Amino acid sequence: MGSRHSIGKDTFHYLWSRDHAPAVSIEPGDSVTFEINEVSSWQITRSSTADVLKSFDGSKLYPLSGPVFVNGAEPGDTLTVEVQEVRNDDWGWSAILPGLGLLKGFDEPYLHIWDLKGRDMAEFKKGIRIPVRPFCGTMGVAPPDPHPVEVMPPGKHGGNMDIKHLTAGSRLELPVWVDGALFSTGDLHAAMGDGEVCVTAIECPGRATFKFGLEKRTWLKAPRYHTVGEPHPRKGYHVTTGIAPDLMDATKEATSNMVDYLTKDHGLARNDAYILCSVAADLRIHEVVDKPNWVVGAMIPLDIFP
Repeated sequence: MGSRHSIGKDTFHYLWSRDHAPAVSIEPGDSVTFEINEVSSWQITRSSTADVLKSFDGSKLYPLSGPVFVNGAEPGDTLTVEVQEVRNDDWGWSAILPGLGLLKGFDEPYLHIWDLKGRDMAEFKKGIRIPVRPFCGTMGVAPPDPHPVEVMPPGKHGGNMDIKHLTAGSRLELPVWVDGALFSTGDLHAAMGDGEVCVTAIECPGRATFKFGLEKRTWLKAPRYHTVGEPHPRKGYHVTTGIAPDLMDATKEATSNMVDYLTKDHGLARNDAYILCSVAADLRIHEVVDKPNWVVGAMIPLDIFP
């Protein structure tokens, strides 16, 4: 059945490194419950205003819970991570941080605080309600690099992949690069759209429980996962597209067109529309074979609107 372990909120680190001392050592088949700090290390609280973003310390982003040393894990193995439970706390935040995110033209800091008390839906504005499906945006192992690695860009070790489909019931597989794997997690989200286009989801503290397994000598090249999927929206989707010879340009166009739709058809301010895209709209690559132009769609479920 495996043993159960826990890591409290006081045990965390800010960089990936093969030199971190383990917070706990476990056997394959064991489970670990992680107490996960809010992603800004509590620079943002439920009473914050946008002013806090003007003095934001980026070096305190991504306090990761861990690492977990898995006995017997060696380079060339695969670490399996079964997501048993993810629970968000009763509040969260989304923000526009100038200089980050997909779109230009959002030049002022903007902050929205979410009330998540005892709800499976998060209330936004204009009667819009977002389904709460919590997951950890950052899940990874220590990379093989001899020097510490920043958390924000993901890599072959996993990391800040922001895969919203890694909810309870899903399983992540990670290639092991160092002895013990040294798994860490953080960046808990109550909800997010594929793409996280404004650079934040519904960011929140919380807790997650994962069960770990080990597959020997698999030589996995990159992370992969199995997911239980999401319920299909009853009312379907509204989809805007972007068409361009560059996928990133097409992605920006699709997202910008969705912002226009949300402002014109649903009466949202542009900042709110951009945040809504980040927490609820899913980006999809529709076509990459009819050169020179590729097609990207931004899909928003109509069930969220009143």
